[in-house]
Amino acid sequence: MDASQVIIRPVVSEKSYVLATADKYTFRVHPDAHKTQIRQAVETLFDVHVVEVRTISVRSKPKRRGYTSGRTRAWKKAVVQVRPGESIPIFQGLEGLEA
Repeated sequence: MDASQVIIRPVVSEKSYVLATADKYTFRVHPDAHKTQIRQAVETLFDVHVVEVRTISVRSKPKRRGYTSGRTRAWKKAVVQVRPGESIPIFQGLEGLEA
């Protein structure tokens, strides 16, 4: 699997912004990707050194719209910690949002 296929997109949420200040970055990843593939993909795409990778399988939630019921998609999330002093440029500018 190619590095651009492993990392789908960054997760944009309040929790991910707080984690980004502690050098931990959150990404939506391919459901079949394992921690070693995620580590290699982040290191090649963003030129940083990864210290730790934690993965979470996010379950689908039931949703309704009128009489129609369904479920959201299940997906996989990875929280990647980089070396102190290193950062990922996608998450730059987040320090000013805290208040």
